[in-house]
Amino acid sequence: MQWDVVIVGASFAGAACALAARRAGLRVCVLERKRDPGIRLHTTGIIVREAAEGTALAALPPSLVRRIDGVRLYAPNLRSLALQRDGYYFLATDTPGVMRWLAAELERAGVDLRLMQSFTDARRIDGGWQVDGLGTCRWLVGADGAKSRVAMRAGLGRVREFLYGVEHEFDGATLREPGRLHCFIDHALAPGYIGWAAQSPTGVQFGLAFRHRADRAGVPEIDTLRRRVGERLGIEPDLTPSATRAGLIPCGGPVRPLAAPGVILTGDAAGIVSPVTAGGIHSAWRHGEAVGTAIAAHLRHGGPDPARIAERAAPRFRSKRTLRWAFDHLQRDWVFDLLLGTPPLRWAAERIYFHSRRSGSRPRGHA
Repeated sequence: MQWDVVIVGASFAGAACALAARRAGLRVCVLERKRDPGIRLHTTGIIVREAAEGTALAALPPSLVRRIDGVRLYAPNLRSLALQRDGYYFLATDTPGVMRWLAAELERAGVDLRLMQSFTDARRIDGGWQVDGLGTCRWLVGADGAKSRVAMRAGLGRVREFLYGVEHEFDGATLREPGRLHCFIDHALAPGYIGWAAQSPTGVQFGLAFRHRADRAGVPEIDTLRRRVGERLGIEPDLTPSATRAGLIPCGGPVRPLAAPGVILTGDAAGIVSPVTAGGIHSAWRHGEAVGTAIAAHLRHGGPDPARIAERAAPRFRSKRTLRWAFDHLQRDWVFDLLLGTPPLRWAAERIYFHSRRSGSRPRGHA
């Protein structure tokens, strides 16, 4: 079988790429190694307003999302600052449900979705790739995660910088303040990152992650964090998690090179995630869609080289790279205890949470 484009991974980026290419009439095949796209997920899917309104994710069924209108940021001493920007919101999701919905959208669009089919190997041929167990394609796209086999096979850049996160889900639980994303700074428990809690459509998602390094053994002490903050959040001490997610999360920004003639990386495989928050749904969707659109324009109308467009479309994250360096090297609990509520910290929080240079967030006091 000959395909115009084969995409490895039914992730947000992979789905965006596939839908864009299919809208243009290309023959698209998506390989997904899992039997169910909603299993073995690494972390929560928090969708920012830009993605909720400006992508196909705007059509998500209401049952799969819950609106969150602000952030409560906690210093290590647990003093907190409520932040909000007029009109800005997040969507907490039933993440497994969202991934299953995406898979159904691919099939409705006419994409050939091959569940339980892994990418094992491919070799270059005249005019494209021969993909083992599948056939030939003119373009190969790796949306297969931070340990991308496509990147390895094609000799492209590899993700080298990670967070390691653990998240517990408590079905049916309710936070005392469900309208905010709760974020905890604590260098002892989360060096280089944070803990978090959010009210999802199905319950409470509670997680903790730290900067992954070769000299940092063990896993995040999520139970210790829960003992510290559970009562404040309203999570009962005797609750047992209904689900646990864990894994490596890219945090270094785009890899180089992320494309070559006939092959492109996108999403986590390309490091298209914020270096600070490791959030990547909106950036991954935009990049994946740009890749699918570019491949279609090239094949249909002789448009520019999609590999060059993919490189240019990757976000640079310049200011967030700076914040990532500062968080890795300068994070001190006493600094956050001291600076909570001050203009410099508020400015940084606005850049991180609201993607804004403007001072539009409104502090709602300390608790």
